[in-house]
Amino acid sequence: MGRGLLFVVSGPSGAGKGTICQRIIRELDIDLSVSMTTRSPRTGETHGVSYYFVTRQEFEQRIEQGGFLEYAQVYDNFYGTPKEMVMERLVAGRDVILEIDPQGAMKIKESYPDGIFIFILPPSMKELRRRLTGRRTESADAVNRRLRETLTEISYIEKYDYCVVNDDLEEAVERTASIMRAEHSRVSRGVQDLIARYKEEV
Repeated sequence: MGRGLLFVVSGPSGAGKGTICQRIIRELDIDLSVSMTTRSPRTGETHGVSYYFVTRQEFEQRIEQGGFLEYAQVYDNFYGTPKEMVMERLVAGRDVILEIDPQGAMKIKESYPDGIFIFILPPSMKELRRRLTGRRTESADAVNRRLRETLTEISYIEKYDYCVVNDDLEEAVERTASIMRAEHSRVSRGVQDLIARYKEEV
């Protein structure tokens, strides 16, 4: 059994990356990376499922120990991807999927360059505006701000390995799943072990 693969999925708000990741988790044998945070749990959130909820002191101690693949401070709270928890699964041969913003993805690319980076795009800015407006959770100013942020996030796309346009959800899920399946067939992955096994059988 070889090492598992880390799939890093990013995309602007409204592109559908969260929905795609949840579908992938149900359809493929893959684990979701759970982030760690110093904020308090909200109603319905469960420790170890929604987030790993820790104190600020515990989080800062992990930072000093190099315990995160990436982390960031958002207002008064810290958020990060626990390195040990991800690596344990990869070493055990489990694939891991991580949904994260492009800035965080670039930090992971520095700390774990073997990851496979997938960017989810909406079919157009017009469609993205329609999706964000359809949520009815943000003001017009907030939607416009998100659209401006999208243009900044898209500038990272050339640093990714793959791009999937989420025009039709079913097709986008299948394209993403196909990428993940194909990555396991790369000649560069475990080929020496495979050749050695064949030689032993001759």
